[in-house]
Amino acid sequence: MLAKKLQTNQPIGIFDSGIGGLTVANAIAKALPKEQLIYFGDTAHLPYGDKSPDSIKYYCIRIAQFLLEQNCKVIVIACNTASALAYETVKDFVGGKVPVIDVVNPIVDEVVKDATLKHIGVIATKATIKSDIYAKKIKHAAKHVEVSSLATPLLASMIEEGFFNNKISRTIIHDYLSRAKLKKIDSLILACTHYPLIKKEVEEFYKGKIKIFDNAEAVAKTVAQVLAKHKLLAVKKGATHKFYISDYTKSFEETSRNFFKSKIKLTQAAIWK
Repeated sequence: MLAKKLQTNQPIGIFDSGIGGLTVANAIAKALPKEQLIYFGDTAHLPYGDKSPDSIKYYCIRIAQFLLEQNCKVIVIACNTASALAYETVKDFVGGKVPVIDVVNPIVDEVVKDATLKHIGVIATKATIKSDIYAKKIKHAAKHVEVSSLATPLLASMIEEGFFNNKISRTIIHDYLSRAKLKKIDSLILACTHYPLIKKEVEEFYKGKIKIFDNAEAVAKTVAQVLAKHKLLAVKKGATHKFYISDYTKSFEETSRNFFKSKIKLTQAAIWK
């Protein structure tokens, strides 16, 4: 039960450690074209994967407060590291005012439905892998499944800087995916919202021999289900989407269209001052 009556015309709030969560925002915009999105990318503190759990929780609480002040009807944590380390913290802070959706549970639910999978690989930031959240949740739902997790710390920063679908990215991706830990997997979870941008390169490496999962579409589907459950789906086209970051640079604005698939304007929001 939500704490107060929310309205269908309120926006969807989405946040990430940078602009990688725009892959999730793009999937939500495509799945729910009538909804207005308010996005916050904490570019001042990226990457979250190298930060302490306490720092990440603090950042997430401040951002959640910002999205509540923007009158959002749901908050989507579009960051695997933040979802792994701060999901419960954000839920406690929000206190039932609005639903909170992470990016871990939707993809775990999708993966464990496939009974053919026996050995699932997970690649993500150091913090997400250290939390072991994917292995724990998958093993809880499907005890017979083996999970092999590998930290791939260079990938998010590489993608943020626009290095994908080129010789540099292929070399780094090949090095990570060739590690012994991933040798016998039959599927792979791209457990970072940046990684949909390298999904094609990952698929090329495996030559179609394993299933590749990313969480953007799974999260979009979950957002639609949660809004429908609470009768909060927009009934008419909402206002223009708004995109905020905590530290503006021209390169972020230029790179952002790779994630959202259209030109967007990033506005700096000084929530740390």
